[in-house]
Amino acid sequence: MLFQNENSFEVKEKINKSKIAILPIGAVEAHGPHLPLGTDNFLAERVSEKVAEKTGAYVLPTMPYGQVWSLKNFPGSINISNETLISLLVDMGKSLYEQGFRVFAMINGHLGNAVALKEAARKLFQQFPDFKILYLFYPGTKKITEEVRETISSHATYFHACEIETSYMLYLAEEYVDMSKAITDIPSIPLSADATPTPWEEFTSSAVLGDAKLATKEKGKRIIDVAIENMVNLIESAKNEITDNE
Repeated sequence: MLFQNENSFEVKEKINKSKIAILPIGAVEAHGPHLPLGTDNFLAERVSEKVAEKTGAYVLPTMPYGQVWSLKNFPGSINISNETLISLLVDMGKSLYEQGFRVFAMINGHLGNAVALKEAARKLFQQFPDFKILYLFYPGTKKITEEVRETISSHATYFHACEIETSYMLYLAEEYVDMSKAITDIPSIPLSADATPTPWEEFTSSAVLGDAKLATKEKGKRIIDVAIENMVNLIESAKNEITDNE
């Protein structure tokens, strides 16, 4: 259900029935020559829609900007600070709670947002202990990702415009992918990148961290289906916990 399509005369009763708000949150940043700047937004939106179908949740309008400090110097990237993002999410969460929502699931398409989402969730929890806030970034997919991956990951945590993320896009938003422009770029990421601020242009000129040519829709489906199942279970558990305490 798309929240922005509702009207003020009918929405209150529907909120009381659902109680779950999903916020797709992404970013605008470089994703190589074959993927659009809004890749993270498209992924967050499409995943959110699938999760909402299974949970009866409302999908809020997408938060299209994120913290992209590492890629902010690449053409097209738009960066906002963690502080700005945290403040905005806390304000939104407070408003959602006051409207009657009791589960707030932030479905994140951009790893760089993780710090801000976690901090915003903590601040909201301190204000509203009965408000269940979830920050979700493809949960529980490590094993299946290792099974489908054909190339070694450039980094233990990062995946970007590579075999994996391109596969996500082929499954969820294929119309925005140009595989004729997909490249192989497997940079050597120094250990220091995990210990000190390191702009990505120091180790990549493309923003691709892997072999995008190996991406397939089938790989994307296998991983995303696991992520969606885990998100649905987490959201349903949160809703049941709220219901039990009412």
